[in-house]
Amino acid sequence: MPLFAKHPICWLALGLMLSWPLQAQTLRWAARGDTQSMDPHAVNEGVTNNINNQVYEGLVERARDQSLVPALATGWKVVNDLTWRFTLRPGVRFHDGTPMTADDVVFSLERAQQPSSQMALYARPLGQPVRIDPLTVELRLTVPDPLLLEHLATVFIMSRAWSVANRVERAPDFNAKEESYSSHHAMGTGPFKLKQREPGVRTVLTRHAGWWGRFEGNVSEVVFTPIASDATRLAAVLSGDVDLIQDAPPQDLARLARDPRMRLTSGPENRIIFLGFDQFRDELQRGGVKGRNPLKDKRVRQAFGLAIDRAALKKSIMRDQSQPTGCMTNSRFGCAAAPELEAAPLVDLAAARRLMAEAGYADGFELTLDCPNDRYVNDQAICVALVGMLARIKVKLKVDARPKSLFFPKMQNHDTSFYLYGWGGGALDPQMIFDPLVHSLDARSQKGGDNNGRIADAEMDRLIDATATEMDTAKRQRLLRDALHRIRDEALYLPLHRQTLTWVSRTNVKPVLMPSNQVRVTWVRVD
Repeated sequence: MPLFAKHPICWLALGLMLSWPLQAQTLRWAARGDTQSMDPHAVNEGVTNNINNQVYEGLVERARDQSLVPALATGWKVVNDLTWRFTLRPGVRFHDGTPMTADDVVFSLERAQQPSSQMALYARPLGQPVRIDPLTVELRLTVPDPLLLEHLATVFIMSRAWSVANRVERAPDFNAKEESYSSHHAMGTGPFKLKQREPGVRTVLTRHAGWWGRFEGNVSEVVFTPIASDATRLAAVLSGDVDLIQDAPPQDLARLARDPRMRLTSGPENRIIFLGFDQFRDELQRGGVKGRNPLKDKRVRQAFGLAIDRAALKKSIMRDQSQPTGCMTNSRFGCAAAPELEAAPLVDLAAARRLMAEAGYADGFELTLDCPNDRYVNDQAICVALVGMLARIKVKLKVDARPKSLFFPKMQNHDTSFYLYGWGGGALDPQMIFDPLVHSLDARSQKGGDNNGRIADAEMDRLIDATATEMDTAKRQRLLRDALHRIRDEALYLPLHRQTLTWVSRTNVKPVLMPSNQVRVTWVRVD
């Protein structure tokens, strides 16, 4: 009798070998910052979303060419401008083996719409989710949404039964420092399931053998380690302690490219790095001016923009790993409605000093610049370089650099006067920047959730709201152009540059770089 017939355990082993690629491997992956929460609706931040997207999935996802393709939904039909119908993928199961149904989708979309969710900005335009049958959901809108699929791609699906059992029907309010069971545990349908979570230390994921999708790579386990120090992170990949790092220090890239042990994977990132201002308070909160807030005067903001040498930042700080721009979009493709804004503003100190004098600040003033030190490429170094640039118009900057775990809550609480920030992701449409960053805070729609300086520009709000519902492409492009020009003309924000991505890995690791800076572990091969 054959051996396999005598020993059923051998049949199990054979099944595992056939379902998993041979030589399944562990991927040891490090980045500058850590995920902020395992709850998929609590925090909207790049590293957090990247880790959660290994565990959780949406109805749609991004393909390698950045297009939106079916995921937990197999297809959809636009019944009319206010009704979209989605057919769910049959046979999908959560990591605990329970089936995913329309009830889970309705629950997740409604949960993401809650005021405590940082995903509410994207979930609320999806309207009212309605269960039609176990594998059909309708989204019934109150106004048309030309970006409905973009919004839907940001909302991950949770298990309703698991959430009820663990009393996490409500998304924890990250801004209020709330935590719940879902902050450190997870139950998704994704290719990997959470095995271990030690905040600030490591997050371990293991392959979900029952995943409905196809593994193109051979990774069976992920060990993600946050390493804030550039030098330590680089030493870890050089020594072989980790296999892949993001946020590679630009000053070391030339040396790394000559190292036969290393593989460099580079490309443009969909991320804008910019400066924001407190445009709400009547008195400067963190500076040397009393009784006034000079940052509410657009002439002062314009002067800052004319004093900043973006070309010098590219050359000296970013080591040519950036593209200076004057367009407040995360990609040049997003600036298609106003390509004339793409070129970065030139330095004009004479004009900057004249504007400062006209605003009543010829002698300058003191000001604190809030900055993360573990989120964007050379973020703290950029802030330090700005000290010298703004000193030329007599603005005395003090840099307050903090880890992102402290920086982001500070921004969400509007505890800032002047700050460095970044915005990115897969979506290219300017609306995905307008709604969270530029629109005034609106509790109903959740627009303005990342408007840390509390901009309140009525004309800007009108343009943003119009672009959000305009289904005529030509009309919408004109509205987008007007909105982008108003950001520039009013100096509501000061765009600096878009980052260039370079991932560094051991030569036996083959990742697929995405402009969103999202590692898709299912595509990674470790030889």
